[in-house]
Amino acid sequence: MKLSRRCALALLPSLAVSTLPAAANGVRRGRAIVLPRDHGAHLDTRIEWWYATGWLGLPEAPSHGFQVTFFRSLTGLAQGLPGRLAPRHILFAHAALTDLAARRHLHDQQLQRWNGETGNEASPRVAGAAVDDTRVWIGQWSLQRDDSGYRARVDSQAGGQPWSLDLQLQTRQPLLLQGDAGYSRKGPLEHQASLYYSQPQLGVSGSLGLGGQRIAASGRAWIDHEWSDQILPADAVGWDWAGFNLFDGSALTVFQLRRADGSALWAGGSQRSPGSAPSTFASDALRWQPDRRWRSTVTGAEYPLQWQLDTPAGRFTVRALLDAQELDSRGGTGTVYWEGLSELLDADQRRVGLGYLEMTGYAGRLRL
Repeated sequence: MKLSRRCALALLPSLAVSTLPAAANGVRRGRAIVLPRDHGAHLDTRIEWWYATGWLGLPEAPSHGFQVTFFRSLTGLAQGLPGRLAPRHILFAHAALTDLAARRHLHDQQLQRWNGETGNEASPRVAGAAVDDTRVWIGQWSLQRDDSGYRARVDSQAGGQPWSLDLQLQTRQPLLLQGDAGYSRKGPLEHQASLYYSQPQLGVSGSLGLGGQRIAASGRAWIDHEWSDQILPADAVGWDWAGFNLFDGSALTVFQLRRADGSALWAGGSQRSPGSAPSTFASDALRWQPDRRWRSTVTGAEYPLQWQLDTPAGRFTVRALLDAQELDSRGGTGTVYWEGLSELLDADQRRVGLGYLEMTGYAGRLRL
């Protein structure tokens, strides 16, 4: 059953400061990432997402960027209630397409309640998430993993501008465990953390549907999978995050959680070169310096679209390839954030990678 907007928002808890009990087998240091099981859903944790981003075209001239994200939120409102309609979880998904030639950004969203019963995508359930591997779907939108990689599918009819994605994301490198073997601190306290891994440097093939045409697609992608019992420390209003596939095969991850005054409460990330173990960044070893800003005419939020980034792996510039890549989902999940295709420049201002920059909390404290 599809939820109305009012009903759905009533079921969603405030995940910034949740009153749900901590998961008995939840997020903790030393908890090993076990595959393929940890590719699947973790139904005892409060918040979880599978996040695919990438670019299509050539490194020197990308044509499109794409984002496909599935979220799962434990509501805490149906504990002990029987029945298939008990709203134990909310599943929601955001998808976006950046068309650089047309200088436009298209986005859409889906939202369903889910009782937590697992199954496969061929079942009659309208939405669900498997626990044994990545297989999450809402209607015609889905993200599914097998031994060769992932398949992402989106069919959007939003705003009178239909578009679609059907992409194969082929695994080319080993999994990248973020933080301490997958335990990623997200604040100054030990329990402020997530379990988090990335799959960078995915090869992309498939098709893009846009303007009534089906276009062959190729490029490079990145997938994050993260689950946690707390989305933000109490002192934070949002975060800045970026993941870049470098043209030499390296992968760079950086993030910071911000206070209301813009200062960093916590920071981290990693760098991995081909064939090497990742180097993890300490919180005090990373510095984000905002440069050029852009103000949204839709929400009034102002975002830094160019950053100077000092990391243990070197100094970089992060620069958006299109200003208007804001996702305004106030009509659905209630969030506003900026998520967009960006380039990574080295100290000599040469493009060395492409990826995605995400910024939350600029239109008010992040709440899901």
